[in-house]
Amino acid sequence: MTGPERITLAMTGASGAQYGLRLLDCLVQENREVHFLISKAAQLVMATETDVLLPGKPQAMQAFLSEYTGAAPGQIRVFGKEDWMAPAASGSGAPTSMVVLPCSTGTLSAIASGACNNLIERAADVALKERRQLILVPRETPFSSIHLENMLRLSNLGVTILPASPGFYHQPQTIDDLVDFVVARILNCLNIPQDMLPRWGEHHQCADE
Repeated sequence: MTGPERITLAMTGASGAQYGLRLLDCLVQENREVHFLISKAAQLVMATETDVLLPGKPQAMQAFLSEYTGAAPGQIRVFGKEDWMAPAASGSGAPTSMVVLPCSTGTLSAIASGACNNLIERAADVALKERRQLILVPRETPFSSIHLENMLRLSNLGVTILPASPGFYHQPQTIDDLVDFVVARILNCLNIPQDMLPRWGEHHQCADE
């Protein structure tokens, strides 16, 4: 197995719930254990953008997502926003990688300032202090100078800033193709195999062949 075996996936209140759901499904299919965190705002956005209506309680949400993705028992673990006993809240138990997808600019600001007002912010703070992999996927446009300064500050600390900006060179035909472009780039960063998007140059042929 390449890439991390356990991953924290957090969803916050920016647009782009489809990205988070697709990544969750891919991680399950690759037999990763996922520690799932979601904000209230993200649940509202998900209900607005998709037909997925998550239960409010962590245990019910865990059962729902396990059935939704076909996960094995215990493969998805859902934690509430103030569950300070969750593994992600401590450097001794947190997964080695964390992805915030989508990442609101409010969450971006909180992480950049070291705030720990909820489990998502604390989990990101743990990733920073332990120098573990942290991938933030902001979905906002346009960016203000404050947003850009926060991203630069985090990038200088080793955080991967991966905006939800799909490319078009793979000639997407559907919205799912655009979603897969971004999710594939995240999986590449996690060093997890994916076949949704070929790496640049994989199918290149020399002009004189």
